[in-house]
Amino acid sequence: MPLKKWIDSANNAIEGILTAARNERHVRYHLYAATAVLLFSYASGVTTTEFLIVSILTILVITTELLNTAIETVVDISSPQISEQARIAKDVAAGAVLISAVGSAIVGYIILFPYLVKFFKRGLSITAHGGNEIAVLSLIIVSILVILVKSLSSEKGHPLRGGMPSGHAALSFSVWVSITIITQNLVVSTLSFLGATAIAASRVESKIHTVTEVIIGALLGSTATYLLFIVFT
Repeated sequence: MPLKKWIDSANNAIEGILTAARNERHVRYHLYAATAVLLFSYASGVTTTEFLIVSILTILVITTELLNTAIETVVDISSPQISEQARIAKDVAAGAVLISAVGSAIVGYIILFPYLVKFFKRGLSITAHGGNEIAVLSLIIVSILVILVKSLSSEKGHPLRGGMPSGHAALSFSVWVSITIITQNLVVSTLSFLGATAIAASRVESKIHTVTEVIIGALLGSTATYLLFIVFT
């Protein structure tokens, strides 16, 4: 079915990201930088347009790094022996990453430096945000944390078929905390909690994750989301 094919394709793409983060330290560095830039942008109160520009630049750098990783892998497979053409292909791919990274850094500096100065002048005060904005930020941050934790684990194989922590549990419990804080409604909170628990339990029942992996994922998602609401509310 078309939907199943789309889900399978999306899962393969996610596994590609997780594998690249696990095997390439530069991918992890870019994810660290993306997290820092995103949090600072929220804290300093950049405009919507500026935030979109910074986000696009961040996505561009990570995308070029992923493409570079794919090109290097293909070159290693097709030309395992030392080859001048293989060296050129790898160097050109690395050059694309360098251009995107340097260009993004320059534009990011132009946009964010005035906010950095204001941020310190006003005593490290943090700009408040609405619940919906924080909920979106939480999903992004939790997703990055899951990728980083999985990439630092020693397990091999398919990242979506197990491993520490459970991404489904982390994201579902992140949503639960966001719904609870935004609605402040016991019934709605209870229903969302039951939904998150059902999702987490399904990962154990299908033998994709262990109970420990699911619990740690749930704690990661709920704790990170709660802290973000405390900081940005």
